[in-house]
Amino acid sequence: MDQEHHTETCPATRPRRFYDCSLNEKLLYSSFLLLAGLAYLMALAYLYTSFDGIDGKPGLSVEDIADNYYGNRSGTRLESALRGPMADYIETGQRSQVVKWLKSGASEADYERLIKPIFDEQCVTCHSAASGLDVPDFTSYPGIKEVANVDTGVSLHSLMKVSHIHLFGIGLVALGIGLVFRFALLPAWFQHTLTLLPFIAIFSDISAWFLTKWDPVYAYTVIIAGGMLGLSWALQIIISLYQIWFLRCRPETGSIDDG
Repeated sequence: MDQEHHTETCPATRPRRFYDCSLNEKLLYSSFLLLAGLAYLMALAYLYTSFDGIDGKPGLSVEDIADNYYGNRSGTRLESALRGPMADYIETGQRSQVVKWLKSGASEADYERLIKPIFDEQCVTCHSAASGLDVPDFTSYPGIKEVANVDTGVSLHSLMKVSHIHLFGIGLVALGIGLVFRFALLPAWFQHTLTLLPFIAIFSDISAWFLTKWDPVYAYTVIIAGGMLGLSWALQIIISLYQIWFLRCRPETGSIDDG
């Protein structure tokens, strides 16, 4: 006997748009988008304060990005930190004295005589085993010597640690914003491109971290990918917020044939 085969067909339905959402959904989506946008602005501020001045000059630049990942091969990690993120934690005269000591070879004798009192006063509150922080130990010469060598940038271990956290965390944020943005009424090609763009930017940005560790020229890729992520998220959030509250359904008009 021949077995009869049945084919299931999906009914043609119009996709949901923001004007189909209830007030509760609109409030939920708007709150999430606003918080996500605020969090991104805070992240930008954190990045600026973290990278500002790493190259010894005020302001955020490509050189700051390159020095963070590739390192300043003409200097030391400690010098880069003192000129960059740690500059506000030590007086100018003391910083100059420490840099002079580093450039002279960072001898242990001069450390005990000149440098140890400065670090005991300014640094060991955080830079000690007792603080529990994941920072170099400045309570002894061997601990300081680890960061008094040539600066080769952030370690591969640290990059892997930070990158997997960012891939999980930022990926979930991109998913959340994208799930809201899917209700937008836009040309299909534009909506598909804008939905995919943040994920491409995240992958490019984090990949560029490792590439910059190998060659500082890829610092430009870090900046471009970061800008791409910010632009795509800004467009998704602004378009979604606008359409959530201002988009209205335009009912189709047509004549009815009574036969």
